[in-house]
Amino acid sequence: MVFATVLAGLIPSFLLVGLGGLVRRRLSENAWTGLDRLNFEILFPALLFTAAASRPIVPAQMAVIGPSVWAILTLGLIAGYAARRVGPQRFLDFAGAWQTAWRFNTAMGFVAVGALSLADAGMMAVMAGMAVPMANIFAVSALSRGGNLGLGATVRKVALNPFLLASVAGVLVGVSGVRVPVLVMAPLDLLAQAAIPIALVSVGATMDWRALARFDAFSAVLVAVKLLLLPAVTLAVCLTIGADPALTQGLVMFAALPTASAAHVLAAGFGADRRLSATVVAQSTLLSALTLTVWLSVVEFAT
Repeated sequence: MVFATVLAGLIPSFLLVGLGGLVRRRLSENAWTGLDRLNFEILFPALLFTAAASRPIVPAQMAVIGPSVWAILTLGLIAGYAARRVGPQRFLDFAGAWQTAWRFNTAMGFVAVGALSLADAGMMAVMAGMAVPMANIFAVSALSRGGNLGLGATVRKVALNPFLLASVAGVLVGVSGVRVPVLVMAPLDLLAQAAIPIALVSVGATMDWRALARFDAFSAVLVAVKLLLLPAVTLAVCLTIGADPALTQGLVMFAALPTASAAHVLAAGFGADRRLSATVVAQSTLLSALTLTVWLSVVEFAT
């Protein structure tokens, strides 16, 4: 019963991903790239801000969620390095795909949290706000080591990330208890409502649907770390220490998310092998249709 309920909550979103695959040729590659840019610069920052700013946030909640999501990302970073010995020889190409072991798909996060009984969008916004800077620091630092980006440029890339700025601003408003005027929140809410469907359709349109046929030892390690190891360890730790059930649901959901759909864009920006990272992104996204449903069902039953 729990599995069926969770699956029913996720199916509409995965159907949108499938729709993107069906209509991918209706628009040019530049048009899909433009949609991704619109989502990255405007729509998702609006969603992150409104989700965090529209409800009160207790500072103690941030003090728990922050270290928790940082620990999950760090585990992904360390465990994902196990793929190095079976990966490409050039470190830059490895780093482009390595980031998929810890980065997460924010759109799927807001979808998945809606299928849970205790966690909510506000918690997802706080997790994203705490996790985005660390995930980007890890990714940009790894790619910088393989490339030739200086420290100053690395810091700017992380600090000016729209997800980071919107998340931090929303969390600060939520903590302060200040009510944003309706005239400001109303258009932001409209932008936020468009973020998830556009992101899901775009993921389907830009994803390599034949990626599973190229599954090898390298991608298997990275995908297994992201979709299996991280949620398993997170659930085990939460149950062992008797964490709050809502927090347990939120953290396991966060750990089980597929990798960020735009990871290959960042990799290509540094000169890494775009095809390699895009293949792992597609594999993670496709397989998560099963694994995410299973993990959400397990954590619902366990809590």
